[in-house]
Amino acid sequence: MNKILPSAADAVADIPSGATIMLGGFGICGIPENLIAALVALGASSGLTNLHTIANNVGVDGFGMGLMLEAGMIASHIGSYAGENKLLESLIVSGRLPVTLIPQGTLAERIRAAGAGIPAFYTPAGAGTVVADGKEIRDFNGRPHLLEHALHADFALIKAWRGDRMGNLVYRKTARNMNPVMATAARVTIAEVEQLVEPGTLDPDSVHTPGIYVHRIIQGTDYEKRIERRTVRSV
Repeated sequence: MNKILPSAADAVADIPSGATIMLGGFGICGIPENLIAALVALGASSGLTNLHTIANNVGVDGFGMGLMLEAGMIASHIGSYAGENKLLESLIVSGRLPVTLIPQGTLAERIRAAGAGIPAFYTPAGAGTVVADGKEIRDFNGRPHLLEHALHADFALIKAWRGDRMGNLVYRKTARNMNPVMATAARVTIAEVEQLVEPGTLDPDSVHTPGIYVHRIIQGTDYEKRIERRTVRSV
């Protein structure tokens, strides 16, 4: 089955306003740069807005999901930290953007649970803090645990290093952090890859996301691969 689409614009063209979207990456490493740019362009041309995003963070000002935030496309966000995005910080402080912050491990597990068909699970993370507000609490082995529900999405936009036309994906290093679990947790998974290869090229033992989870795939271009903050010191 050939799941390749000619461009990022084609891959995201049917995403409607109001959709819930997962976006892969950790910080700004391993983010789907081309798909995000296509979403922003779609918003400018067709008015795509009111998106509910799920991601580890919202990138930085002027790059990645930060572009979606600046375009006013995000109606609410679920993530684990604010990162280096000053606009996000100002929106949170002023109450203009509903943001739900979740412990990072809990966020990853809630997404993984959705892909595994697990509706909810108990975790000790966040017990005794504001994270526990409004949640069911049970004791296991003398420790309080919170009931956390699986996180599903309409679309998942993810980034991999290599992929084939059947959607089999291989990630590299930090980009393997959130992308694989998100690929399993959405109704439609759209992947962009740095290298698009023929089926049979990828070692089956090296495939991290089997093609059964991927519905569309594109060849990405012009990756910037920024880092959030560069810190140097003299020696």
